[in-house]
Amino acid sequence: MPQNVLVIENSDKNLDVVSKLVRKAGLTPVGAHSLTEAGARFALMMPESFLCSIVAHNLPDAPNGEAIDFAIDAFIPAIVTTDTLEAKTRDKVLEKDVVDYIPKENAQNYDYLSRLLFRLEKNKSTGVVVVSTHRSSRRKMLSLLYRHNFVVYDCPTASDAMSILAEHAHIRLVITDNALPDMTGTQFISGLRKAFSKEQLAIIGLASDQRPLMSAHFIKSGANDFLHLPYCHEEFLCRVMQNIEYIESVEAIRRAANTDYLTGLPNRRHFFYTVTVQYKKLPEQHALALIDLDHFKRINDTYGHDAGDHVLKAVANLLQVHFNDTLVARFGGEEFCVYLPKIDLNNAQERLNRFRIALEKMPIQLGEESVKVTCSIGLCNTPTQNIETLLSSADKLLYKAKHAGRNQVYLNSETQEV
Repeated sequence: MPQNVLVIENSDKNLDVVSKLVRKAGLTPVGAHSLTEAGARFALMMPESFLCSIVAHNLPDAPNGEAIDFAIDAFIPAIVTTDTLEAKTRDKVLEKDVVDYIPKENAQNYDYLSRLLFRLEKNKSTGVVVVSTHRSSRRKMLSLLYRHNFVVYDCPTASDAMSILAEHAHIRLVITDNALPDMTGTQFISGLRKAFSKEQLAIIGLASDQRPLMSAHFIKSGANDFLHLPYCHEEFLCRVMQNIEYIESVEAIRRAANTDYLTGLPNRRHFFYTVTVQYKKLPEQHALALIDLDHFKRINDTYGHDAGDHVLKAVANLLQVHFNDTLVARFGGEEFCVYLPKIDLNNAQERLNRFRIALEKMPIQLGEESVKVTCSIGLCNTPTQNIETLLSSADKLLYKAKHAGRNQVYLNSETQEV
């Protein structure tokens, strides 16, 4: 994965500011004050190690944008910085195949540069579908999207786009106009909304200036946004970035709501959602296990809560190793839950015992000391379509496992001891 960013700025101050932004993005700046110095530094490194370049338009030995041509010829995506926002300079820069240009006029522009650096890496795993019959605007869109490292799908029809969407889960944005060969754009958008919500897939409609009401039709049909034709370079990129970041923000919020902050496992809320929604009908054969660490309070009291957190994370990691094919969740405190669909009780018991024994044997390092923990497990396979009933039965069995001596799997009326 590329980690370097070639930064060519003629002043120490600008070079320092931009280099700090590059480091903040988790990348390594390769700085130069001139085109000559940049060429020398670039020659010592692998071209593919560069994610992009940030190039000043005006340099002492390259006053007319020659450094931009150098970056493009070296196949390094170029972000151009200019001292001021001038229409003449802007047009001259955008004639070249640059990623974007950024005037160094205020702090907000540097914030935009920071976002852009983050996106150039993230876009490599972000899909965008373009469905348009406008040849010139489609070529322009595809070129801009490719420069920003998006995974781009150029679809001639709405049907082609739907097939692509069904195959690729990484697609976050669809851009479409209304005059499609097999259906109208509004019909296409309405169809997409039956499969994808606005929080799952962003849609931008392309509306011609000759049809000013088209933008409203797009929005009413389910589009997130619209873009008037002809559009300018900056507006297109800003709308694309804004809509994709919205989808990603919703995904991040959803992940946070469904994930246990400490262990990274699904939380109780997500467990119930998955079992009741994903498994709309529970299998006839299934099992549910509640797992509780034995004497966990002693660890917190003896070593402190940070040590207790470390133990919980170690247990969560071991659970993921042993049950990577099914649903594992942390319910809270030292309690975990495993749901095993389509399995008989004996096989479920065998799998849980393997985990229990592995946990008992696993040393967990707490500073200079090493501790071992055990767990008690209540395992239930009650035939039911009510997950609450299954959990209640497993909880009673877990209680019995604790009172029977701990460190064992307790199932129905039987006990499997150490």
